[in-house]
Amino acid sequence: MSTVNPQPLWQPDPERIARARITRFQAWAAEHHGAPADGGYAALHRWSVDELDTFWKAVTEWFDVRFATPCARVLGDRSMPGAQWFPGATLNYAEHALRAAASRADEPALLYVDETHDPSPVTWTELRRQVGSLAAELRSLGVRPGDRVSGYLPNIPQAVVALLATAAVGGVWTSCAPDFGARSVLDRFQQVEPVVLFTVDGYRYGGKEHDRRDVVAELRRELPTLRAVVHIPLLGTDAPRGALDWSALTSADTEPVFEQVPFDHPLWVLYSSGTTGLPKAIVQSQGGILVEHLKQLGLHCDLGPEDRFFWYTSTGWMMWNFLVSGLLTGTTIVLYDGSPGHPDTGAQWRIAERTGATLYGTSAAYVMACRKAGVHPSRDFDLSAVKCVATTGSPLPPDGFRWLHDEVRDDLWIASVSGGTDVCSCFAGAVPTLPVHVGELQAPGLGTDLQSWDPAGNPLIDEVGELVVTNPMPSMPVRFWNDPDGSRYHDSYFDTYPGVWRHGDWITVTSRGSVVIHGRSDSTLNRQGVRMGSADIYEAVERLPEIKECLVIGVEQPDGGYWMPLFVHLAPGAALDEDLLDRIKRTIREQLSPRHVPDEIIEVPGIPHTLTGKRIEVPVKRLLQGTPLEKAVNPGSIDNLDLLGFYEELARKRA
Repeated sequence: MSTVNPQPLWQPDPERIARARITRFQAWAAEHHGAPADGGYAALHRWSVDELDTFWKAVTEWFDVRFATPCARVLGDRSMPGAQWFPGATLNYAEHALRAAASRADEPALLYVDETHDPSPVTWTELRRQVGSLAAELRSLGVRPGDRVSGYLPNIPQAVVALLATAAVGGVWTSCAPDFGARSVLDRFQQVEPVVLFTVDGYRYGGKEHDRRDVVAELRRELPTLRAVVHIPLLGTDAPRGALDWSALTSADTEPVFEQVPFDHPLWVLYSSGTTGLPKAIVQSQGGILVEHLKQLGLHCDLGPEDRFFWYTSTGWMMWNFLVSGLLTGTTIVLYDGSPGHPDTGAQWRIAERTGATLYGTSAAYVMACRKAGVHPSRDFDLSAVKCVATTGSPLPPDGFRWLHDEVRDDLWIASVSGGTDVCSCFAGAVPTLPVHVGELQAPGLGTDLQSWDPAGNPLIDEVGELVVTNPMPSMPVRFWNDPDGSRYHDSYFDTYPGVWRHGDWITVTSRGSVVIHGRSDSTLNRQGVRMGSADIYEAVERLPEIKECLVIGVEQPDGGYWMPLFVHLAPGAALDEDLLDRIKRTIREQLSPRHVPDEIIEVPGIPHTLTGKRIEVPVKRLLQGTPLEKAVNPGSIDNLDLLGFYEELARKRA
């Protein structure tokens, strides 16, 4: 990788840099906590990882975190796993999420948008009132600190109210989207044994109504710990027998009471995609999420009370929890419930326009789909309010950067971010004061000592290595659920480099301090000892108009050989003829290297994904190595199980 400094695609002007909250934070931290006043972001980042305790203390002061009981120190123990943050301190996440009600009473806290694309507001006063009412009802139902409360809900205001009311009483929130089938939901909820279930009767998606009452009945049968079920009639049906009605629980005018819980008290349980075995039930803490999200949203995303924050997500993905945390910075959050491409591919841009979004987040896949479909966002929509377009889910290819720059605005801050459900945050991504280079994440986050390591644990610059984090982050899991000795948690991140978090991504940290993500390291392609990221191949091949999507797998053969097939899902009307085969190979050879050219190109009826939209490489690899379907994959985690039959059959034929 060359170390010359290419021209940035975008650079913030001096006025924008001066105005950014991170600039003001640095000046304040220099005055009060000995942070470097000069040297810009690079110096601030170095200080934040070298002086970890001081940095996080500064974050809590800058954002005025309210500790009911103060702590004596920031880090009681910094070992990983098992770091102890702010020992002895007590606080409440929901209290901070509703603070803006005091100053912004009649302004919208939430803007809810369905497939009609008409935004409807919920004011800060109304949100606070509903949370107060529901929290009191949860207490009267016997919900105590530490009890789990679950939601089978789409991205609607009621889901936000239920999460905040749960946090207010010290309960532990967990949610799944209603497009998850009963088995997938039970694989998650049965692990944590919820006492309350909030549920809809169905949802609308792609212009159709989907009745989920049968699934809800099955969840009630299979979750014996439930003491109450709360019915939200999204499709207008009556509450089933024995269920409570949402409106009855949220109609009182009750001032919320916020349980002051220890810093490391569980806030919610998130689930890893878990493509094999049960999903990992990841527990994150009230305090850890509070301070990590204040840093991430308030400094890196530069959000404040004047902003409107829209991220396309569902309640089954950590980005929903991250979106809700926009409330911590007093920001209006936009909840869109519906298909990302209904009634047309440009739908999300229309929502950004109609809600006045200042930060609009989406997936790299959606950006590339818009590019392929010939969408022209700035021509067709008024996006003058949008300051930043952020993408995650997978690396944004260089063409995606260029398309956003050309089609949205040439003065657009493009933030490709990367993190994980495991920390419910970003390891690297948005910095409002730094330039944006095509194909790169701007920098590692504050307080995050992100490095690229070789197998021996030596840091690499301008070379591909394992993504590691060498110091603790407050939002790292406090534990996994049902992992009494911590072995599953340890084996997930700490078995390769003792005491160091290994995330399972291939990355390059450049000499300029930016970061390039190359894809997952556990499904890495390894040709003649050269390790390659699958993302590089996807980016090259999916530029071809005939290719809708592709999947590349590297399979170690019993005889010591290596087979690397490329599976292609063609666009309608395209055919995998000699001409297209040649163009695919030529594209890979010229843009990547001859080593990247696959051994075989195979047309497939579709590419399987996790329920959160990630291509599944490892389970397909296992199928191709002869693992039976039921052992290779957790069926509840896949969007289209029938597709896997194709790969299983292929493996059988090859064997």
